[in-house]
Amino acid sequence: MRFHVLTLFPEMIEQGIATSILGRAMDRGLLSLEAVNIRDYTASKHKKVDDYTYGGGAGMLMQAQPVYDAWQAVQDRIGDRKARVVYMTPQGAVFNQSIARELAQEEDLIILCGHYEGIDERVLEEIVTDNISIGDYVLTGGELPAMVLIDAVSRMIPGVLNNHDSAETDSFMNGLLEYPQYSRPEEWRGKKVPEILLSGDHAKVDAWRLDQSVQRTRERRPDLYQAFMEAHPDYGKPKKKRRKKTGDQENL
Repeated sequence: MRFHVLTLFPEMIEQGIATSILGRAMDRGLLSLEAVNIRDYTASKHKKVDDYTYGGGAGMLMQAQPVYDAWQAVQDRIGDRKARVVYMTPQGAVFNQSIARELAQEEDLIILCGHYEGIDERVLEEIVTDNISIGDYVLTGGELPAMVLIDAVSRMIPGVLNNHDSAETDSFMNGLLEYPQYSRPEEWRGKKVPEILLSGDHAKVDAWRLDQSVQRTRERRPDLYQAFMEAHPDYGKPKKKRRKKTGDQENL
């Protein structure tokens, strides 16, 4: 997958993504990152990319022309297929695992990072396909949200994680928070690893983990718990015993 980030601070994006799992995935050719400096596309001889807002108000606004030209340059490199453009903004839909999974299906993804008081509305109307927020708070720019999105989407790309099961069992993959996990030693500061995890019975371990996920979600994210229960109304109900017939008699 190819990420193209339109930003005023390309070094911030490059340094934040080039390490750890994502850095190794780029070295292996599973991901690529292009951090495009919007300032390189301004028509101003002073490299100016912002100006005062019409109607007054505090702060400066990023101008339409350099943003549009930066986008056009990227789109020209991609080719005839118009790429999806995500604008990181607190006015967007709140980012979640479902959106990450959807975006991971794209071959190219253009991410637009705002700064100052935002971006001229006219260019947003012209190029943006998705408005996405990482939460109900305001940051100084879209670079950190862009990195959050790239990290979450990249985990959905086959081969990025060494263990495919890591992505499948992450929090939110089934609408629940992840179950508690343990490693060696079996006892630490008087706290023991739950016996069920030492049993070797994978079916019982899976059932325990699901129960723990449901319990943790109920305690910490009741909104997610309610959605899960609505989607799985039979969860927690005792299963009916199957009847089996023997001759003319029917036994439990």
